[in-house]
Amino acid sequence: MHMGKKRRGRDRSVTCANCGRTVPREKAVEDNRRTHFSTDLKGEDNVTFTGFRTVYYCISCGKHSRIFEKKKQQAQRRRERDMYG
Repeated sequence: MHMGKKRRGRDRSVTCANCGRTVPREKAVEDNRRTHFSTDLKGEDNVTFTGFRTVYYCISCGKHSRIFEKKKQQAQRRRERDMYG
């Protein structure tokens, strides 16, 4: 029987995209990055691809590159929108 997120021994480790440190996935800062590829051809053979990639950061890199602040502001905006909208 599973008890929520309390299965610490089975927690997967992820690698920080900035410094390479191995961090438990529960503690890592998750950020979705948009990737855009194109062939840059000026014709009808032009192929473009836009996708999202999940990137994980350790706590210190997430704080240093201000990803924590961005997530906090997004959550605050979402709360205000849900409250008034």
